[in-house]
Amino acid sequence: MDFGRVITAMVTPLNEQLEIDWEQVGPLVDYLINEQGSEGLVVCGTTGESPTLTDEEKLKMIEAVVKHANGRCKVIAGTGSNNTHHTIELSREAAKLGVDAILLVAPYYNKPSQEGLYQHFKAVAEAVDVPIILYNVPGRSIVNINADTTIRLSHIPNIVATKDCSGTDQLTIVAAGAAEGFTVYSGDDSMTLPALAVGCHGIISVASHVVGKEMQELVEAYTSGDVKRAARLNAKLLPVFTGLFCAPSPAPVKYALNLKGVNTGSVRLPLIDLSEQEQAFVASLF
Repeated sequence: MDFGRVITAMVTPLNEQLEIDWEQVGPLVDYLINEQGSEGLVVCGTTGESPTLTDEEKLKMIEAVVKHANGRCKVIAGTGSNNTHHTIELSREAAKLGVDAILLVAPYYNKPSQEGLYQHFKAVAEAVDVPIILYNVPGRSIVNINADTTIRLSHIPNIVATKDCSGTDQLTIVAAGAAEGFTVYSGDDSMTLPALAVGCHGIISVASHVVGKEMQELVEAYTSGDVKRAARLNAKLLPVFTGLFCAPSPAPVKYALNLKGVNTGSVRLPLIDLSEQEQAFVASLF
């Protein structure tokens, strides 16, 4: 399944009471598809503040995005956790809502072995009838789904892709060694061009909230063979790629969206809003 080359890990809009702002969900989806060129949306992922959303909120949010997108882009639900049983139950409920795939983060905090990781994802894959995208983010989950484990998992029929933030060495090995048809995405905006160069298909992005069309141009330039143009676009976008992580995400990208008139509100504790200095820095990026 082709989920596209630029997928946005969508923020969750919040109102002044820090409840989900349901009136802003549809306009945000429209903005990301129509103005930023997102080919897919990850709902209730890390950038969507999944750690502070209840299961009820997640399912309602997933349902709202599926209905409003109405087939205009792929919708991928973040349903992973560090509890295999809970992951299966939430994934089953998300599948009923018509998502195109689910995104499963590596179990965090309890630090499973490589065999434990394999058995976790295998158990979910056997329990749900929906495509699965792995999410390897060692900086948040502590454990790395190593290349051999990812390649092994790629042979399970409904595990179809990975979002990997581990760096070019592992991306290279996975892209070269995974099962035929398995898709590799970078999960780090600043690695978009290097990831394409080592065989990845695209990016699951935070920056595409605000520079999505420019990222599409970068990808198109590289895939069409204009590597010099891709390099120039990458250099131009790099300050945005890195600057949107000047504070814990998604606070910077939400501030950037608010500056652009796309009202996504604040963040829930334990995250906090940007300081005045951080606000000025993010504003200077655009």
